[in-house]
Amino acid sequence: MSTQHPDVPADARGYERFPGRIGETVADSTRAWPRPRGARPGAPNVIVVVLDDMGYSDVAPFGSEIATPTLSALADRGYRLTNYHTTPVCSPARAALLTGLNPHRAGFASVANSDPGFPNLRLEIDPDVATLPESLRAAGYATYAFGKWHLTRDALMHDGADKASWPLQRGFDHFYGTLEGCNSFFHPNQLVRDNTPVDQDDRPDDYYLTDDLTDDAIAQLATLRAQEPDKPFFLYFAHHAMHGPLGAKPADIADQRGRYDAGWDEVRRARHARQLELGLFPPSTPLPPSASEPGFDVPAWDSLPADTRDLYARYMEVYAAMVANVDENLGRLLQVVDDLGELDDTVVVFTSDNGGTAEGGPEGTRSYFSRFVHIAGLPQDWEADVEREPDLIGGPRTMVHYPRGWGQVSNTPFRFYKGQTHAGGVRVPFFVSWPAGIPRAADDDGLRHQYQYVTDLTPTILDLVGAERLTERQGRPTQEIDGVSLRPVLDDGGAASTHPEQYAEFGGSRGYYRDGWKLVSLHTRGRSLTEPQWELYHVDADPNELVDLAEKEPDRVAEFAEAWRAAAWRNTVFPLGASFTPGRRPAEKALERPVRLHPRTRRLERYRSAKLTSLRSFTVEAEVTEAGDGFLVAHGDQGGGYALYVEDGVLHLAYNEYGRLHDAPLGTFGTGTVHAAFSWLPDFRWNIEVSVDGEARGGLADVTMLLGMAPFSGIDVGVNRGGPVHWDVSQRHGSFRFSGRLQGVTYTPGEHAAYDPELVAQVTEDVAEFYD
Repeated sequence: MSTQHPDVPADARGYERFPGRIGETVADSTRAWPRPRGARPGAPNVIVVVLDDMGYSDVAPFGSEIATPTLSALADRGYRLTNYHTTPVCSPARAALLTGLNPHRAGFASVANSDPGFPNLRLEIDPDVATLPESLRAAGYATYAFGKWHLTRDALMHDGADKASWPLQRGFDHFYGTLEGCNSFFHPNQLVRDNTPVDQDDRPDDYYLTDDLTDDAIAQLATLRAQEPDKPFFLYFAHHAMHGPLGAKPADIADQRGRYDAGWDEVRRARHARQLELGLFPPSTPLPPSASEPGFDVPAWDSLPADTRDLYARYMEVYAAMVANVDENLGRLLQVVDDLGELDDTVVVFTSDNGGTAEGGPEGTRSYFSRFVHIAGLPQDWEADVEREPDLIGGPRTMVHYPRGWGQVSNTPFRFYKGQTHAGGVRVPFFVSWPAGIPRAADDDGLRHQYQYVTDLTPTILDLVGAERLTERQGRPTQEIDGVSLRPVLDDGGAASTHPEQYAEFGGSRGYYRDGWKLVSLHTRGRSLTEPQWELYHVDADPNELVDLAEKEPDRVAEFAEAWRAAAWRNTVFPLGASFTPGRRPAEKALERPVRLHPRTRRLERYRSAKLTSLRSFTVEAEVTEAGDGFLVAHGDQGGGYALYVEDGVLHLAYNEYGRLHDAPLGTFGTGTVHAAFSWLPDFRWNIEVSVDGEARGGLADVTMLLGMAPFSGIDVGVNRGGPVHWDVSQRHGSFRFSGRLQGVTYTPGEHAAYDPELVAQVTEDVAEFYD
């Protein structure tokens, strides 16, 4: 309370919280200042690095042949958790990691690319949930996020949307990265700096996303130290690697050339042998046979034709090059921290959001966005791998992913993949190092075999740095968390797990862990959601989940099944199946209205663009009042898209069919209104007809419709920024900004295709009510 002069009137205002003395002059007053908010003395920095879709065995300290010297150094001075578990897919893992809440409670039963209208799929962190960066910022930390966010539902990713779930509104001082779930490593579809999308016409020829993100992280730390020499920082680096589409720098691929010619069977055996040598598992732990489960089969490498083996090896060379690049960039970042003299007093965590993926299918793909389509009713002849020249694999002209045989290698020695609740989907590498705070004894190998879970990361970091979790946010008490600090396990390798029990669920697949036992079920298309086929494993003795004891232990199965059901109700897991239920909130209909785009409009975000064109007929009109060359409109990139452009006075329609380019010259063009009509056809096809001032000019007939995440880059007007729809045009002209006068481009959405899932499953009025 202020100490006011006796003559200060009782109704004077503005002095209530001033601790000094106030009179009518300075001579009759005393000065005072608010106490500055700051971290406790000696609070360490924190760096959390999360990879995307990286399997258990993909780094050297967990058995890989890929050299990862930075991670090997972290392992030498820190701790490896060999029994750390996460969620089966990415958004739920990120929500659990950053909040300490179980993923369904946090509103993330699945990835942030749906909106079916149920509480387990809000796909935004609730206002009464405190995030780790919010708690650390309140404790005096500078907070930074880089890379992949994927905690904002797709309808809110555009620049005009409510940004309450964007990184800066959830505790970060600075963000540079992508709100999306994946991206191109050469031509990112949209980067966001803080709260604003970044538009850049042309990037350097040697641009690479992981390098760019690391450069920005380094600059932020260097700038912080120039301005605040004592302020600790929290740096959350969520890599886009190793999520598809895979891409790597040519020199990094060259370093891996020939390494995978021996094939996935031999590489997997070698990784398993190294894991046993490293002490990650008991020496008697077997390697499961190569996947033979229906729908997940992996052929023997030697059974494949020679040219197929060559192709498949190329994919893994790209993947390995990406792992090595992540390690190199982490080394660059930590070198700066070391140069600042702070490495020993920095908590460094490295892990993955889920296990390695099988989404590349049995043969892999050179057209990721045609493979990555999850729409019922695709024709039998749908082309999920558009053939491209082998030398293009991993570069900016292809969107690739490896075959699932390499995904099985990534998850050595476990079964199954990302998306499943078996170990291959949820058991991932985990490193933590803090030499000044949790030093390793000389006789400690740094291995910790206790079960721990992704929700434990938030309470562990708060415990390590001595900060309190926020108990109030925006005037409301914050929700309790589910994670438990694992510091006792780090301090004592013989300590019991701090997290002895945990449920799991994704897409109907379930899991329940308790004290070394695990109940698990695999849900596949056609199986009943109400009658899971339970398997039971004593994972302490059988980490590979090979010996199903369900028939021998019916009482334990019944006990665990009931425990799973009770946990599901406590954690907002029900209703099951929501993640693959069509339906969007009625408010999204506003995104389907016709829109006129001014030539200076920033690139429209992917999902916003898709609402104008996806699974429907639509028209595009470009009004040109002064002749010139360049793009009138471009939507997409090398993974699929279309464009209207003028070159040397000739109008062209370009259509990139998931990597297969069609270019239709449409005659000379100066000024006028260019009208392109896209009409849906059966079997996910389009007809495209172009006219100028009502005069038919031609088009393309019966082309494959762009579905799912394609076109991945949003709509550009008067330019083709970033990933080019037409590679050769970009090589000649770069982004090729239109040199004449373009008044605007108008998109008019037409009728939905009969096979649009949103049309097939109309949301009833009672379900469509707004959920608060």
